[in-house]
Amino acid sequence: MSTILTPVLAMIIWSFIMWFWMYATRIPAMQKAGINAAKMTSKSEMDVLPKEVTRIADNYNHLHEQPVMFFALAFYLHLAGAADELNIMLAWAYVGLRIAHSLIQALWNFIPVRFFVFALSSLVMIVMAIRAAMALG
Repeated sequence: MSTILTPVLAMIIWSFIMWFWMYATRIPAMQKAGINAAKMTSKSEMDVLPKEVTRIADNYNHLHEQPVMFFALAFYLHLAGAADELNIMLAWAYVGLRIAHSLIQALWNFIPVRFFVFALSSLVMIVMAIRAAMALG
């Protein structure tokens, strides 16, 4: 775990865990609601699914938003030779916070707590970006 690419791999694996969880809940919910995926013409047809199911899918989509910047930043730090011990710890903190964000959204979805965890993960990544910029000089 001495490379910044290990947290990147962990984030990718977590995204696949959420993907499996999404379909493990979505497919039975679609069957129960009588939704035939082969005949769907609009995503809005899935609006009848329970919120407990859609929250997991929403989180899976969230894992393809801000974490993309994390991936780019981690690869930049690795390639620029700026992936020091602190940046590796920050990368692990980011991954841990994003996993917490996923679990909060999927299981509880109390927005104030979820936003706090999201904001904290954003701050961690901002510190990583500032440290990357400082390593230029």
